[in-house]
Amino acid sequence: MTDARRSQLETLISRIALGDRAAFDALYDATSAKLHAVCLSVLKDRPEAEETLQEVYIRVWQGAARYASNGLSPMTWLITIARNRAIDRLRARSSRPATAPEDAAAQIPSGDPSPESATIMAQERRMLHECLSQLADAQAGAVRAVYLEGFSYADLAAREGMPINTLRSWLRRSLLRLKECVSQ
Repeated sequence: MTDARRSQLETLISRIALGDRAAFDALYDATSAKLHAVCLSVLKDRPEAEETLQEVYIRVWQGAARYASNGLSPMTWLITIARNRAIDRLRARSSRPATAPEDAAAQIPSGDPSPESATIMAQERRMLHECLSQLADAQAGAVRAVYLEGFSYADLAAREGMPINTLRSWLRRSLLRLKECVSQ
């Protein structure tokens, strides 16, 4: 680093210590690429390096008054702040508990119904079977075939050998009786 560059950075830092925003902007423009590279080399993650760089400049703004030109390069001071902040962030990242694959799988919600839902469904199933048992076998079989097994009206009418409109009437009366049974 040339003496002119060193002098320029020291002047900017001393002006920042007095709260000069223009000096802060100039320092940022002059040093941000280098400090970002330092953060990125430690963290290996661009978004995290950018966040860390922001923190570095906050520290520079707050600590500029503590910088003493003692023969050391101002760039060394800035790089030290950036490196230390990046290492702190890296340590914080590694101190977070890592989620093991088996733990991650345990956090995925199950597709199974909850115990409460399973109990309710079992009660509803039992009630439906009781109500179906009150219908004639042929009618209960027709209701099961159409509404539980997915048969079409036409397929069931052909299987039973009856007109489709008769089958529909039969199913409608059966459903009304089921509705009465279920609502009791």
